[in-house]
Amino acid sequence: MGRTTARTDVTRSAVLAHIGVHGPTSRAELARVLDVSPALITGATKRLIADGLLTELDHSPSQGGRPARLLGLVAESGRAIGIKVVADHITLVEVGIDGTVQRSATRDFDAAAPAALSELAAVTVAFIDAGTSGPLLGVGVGVPGTVDEQHAGTVDSTQLGWVRVPVGETLRRALDLPVLVENNVNALAMAEALYGSGRGLGHALVVTIGTGVGAGLITDGDVLRGWRGGAGELGHVPVVADGPACVCGSTGCLETLISEEALLRAATAQGIVPEAASIDAVHTAADTGDAGAQAIFRTAGTHLGRTLAGVVNLLDPEAVIVLGEGVTAWTHWSAGFEPAFRAALIPHTRHIPVTVETWQDDRWAQGSAALVLSTPFDAQGLSGEQGRLVRERLAIGEVAASAASPAGPAGNGG
Repeated sequence: MGRTTARTDVTRSAVLAHIGVHGPTSRAELARVLDVSPALITGATKRLIADGLLTELDHSPSQGGRPARLLGLVAESGRAIGIKVVADHITLVEVGIDGTVQRSATRDFDAAAPAALSELAAVTVAFIDAGTSGPLLGVGVGVPGTVDEQHAGTVDSTQLGWVRVPVGETLRRALDLPVLVENNVNALAMAEALYGSGRGLGHALVVTIGTGVGAGLITDGDVLRGWRGGAGELGHVPVVADGPACVCGSTGCLETLISEEALLRAATAQGIVPEAASIDAVHTAADTGDAGAQAIFRTAGTHLGRTLAGVVNLLDPEAVIVLGEGVTAWTHWSAGFEPAFRAALIPHTRHIPVTVETWQDDRWAQGSAALVLSTPFDAQGLSGEQGRLVRERLAIGEVAASAASPAGPAGNGG
């Protein structure tokens, strides 16, 4: 397939991105929202249908006159791999261009091992080889730490024990595919903006509770990363003077009070669960009416509510989305969270909606895949050269041309 003009390439990419975010759309609506001529949209969508990226669906309801045909994404036309990395395991997913998870796998992993990075690459290669059924656009990796730039992918993480680890460079060399790396909560926030409760919102605050505490801010459709890529460290907001020591080197951080480790430590100290118990035992105790266990979650909810209210007052998001391992006990958290959160909000933010999402572990990995799938509307250029390579595969037909080979044409540009 020959290369089209630069303008048409951009339009093709924008068409796929818009339908990916907003769902099936008519040609007329695409021309309006993308501010291009109907003729340009007609030509771009015709080629996308021919390339197997779009399909015509049923007609939309008519307001009088001829009803419009809707265009939808073909999920099999392009895929992304998403990887969630934590200290003791890796979760991988294959995601269709429409964001649906096609398959997933979890593998044991020792982030502290000398060969950890080589193992990460080997596991990823094996996952791709085991069953990827469509052309790959790229690989997204989410890590619990600070990432210099998505397209470079050098990681610092206290949880993983990594200092300046070249995750992006290593995977690009092993996979010959575009690779984007990001803080895991930022990646999750992007997935929420694309496919979750943040869909259609310009400004949303995504909060995760569980083994750690984090936040991702979507503003004007982009993730706020901060100067060094470390924005969103909600868990390291100081809450209690002279409180428990934190891994960051400070004391009394929110994470030392409400993380799974903190809750389990409190339950053990009070004799609610034995020394070797897991956080699930604390949940069970609370569910069966143990007043001490319920009080532990209620206190955690109070700390989270007051801290989060300060963030909302500062940033003024449209909505708050809470998810993570900890939401399985949200009934007990909410008893402290709701009154503390609402009481600490200033008047114009007091009625902000809070959505608590049912937790699924592969959501993190889907967030990582969203790093790849979001590149067509990367207004800030966060994805850099790697994002350009993804857009090239998506926009000028290289995806269709590479259908016979999972690796496709040369991918990493060095």
